[in-house]
Amino acid sequence: MAKRWYVVHAYSGYEKHVMRTLIERIALEGMEDQFGEILVPTEEVVEMRDGKKRKSERKFYPGYVLVQMEMDDGTWHLVKNTPRVLGFIGGTKDKPAPITEREADAILRRVESGVDKPKPKTLFEPGEVVRVIEGPFADFNGVVEEVDYDKSRVKVAVLIFGRSTPVELEFGQVEKD
Repeated sequence: MAKRWYVVHAYSGYEKHVMRTLIERIALEGMEDQFGEILVPTEEVVEMRDGKKRKSERKFYPGYVLVQMEMDDGTWHLVKNTPRVLGFIGGTKDKPAPITEREADAILRRVESGVDKPKPKTLFEPGEVVRVIEGPFADFNGVVEEVDYDKSRVKVAVLIFGRSTPVELEFGQVEKD
């Protein structure tokens, strides 16, 4: 039987705990050959705090754990009876349905691309009003004109002496209004 990807619903905030517990229980039961990867899909995000770049993890699907497994009564019971697991997503209560290969590939690709390039925690859009919080234009409001995620910079049109002036700032120097 081929291993397929299933989505397991876990208590929110306990996804990593459920993943570790599942790995331990699989090893204790000697069922390693019936299970593949177990993962919590996350991406690395960068935020500015106290003037420093800090990296943290953000979950794509909070409350869910992806499990690659062969579905039979034994594996179903092992997962279902793991603490802080609410059940499977998809299919019926007693016969869960796997996600399609295409869905699984899309999730895995997103996880891998998130490792290479951390994303900013706050996303800015052109036309959005922001407030400058540090630098020579502190306390000015402005409208976002351009966003450069590669350089973590944003071009903001700030009203100075009644004239709109474009100013280039780092993400950490502005906040959403």
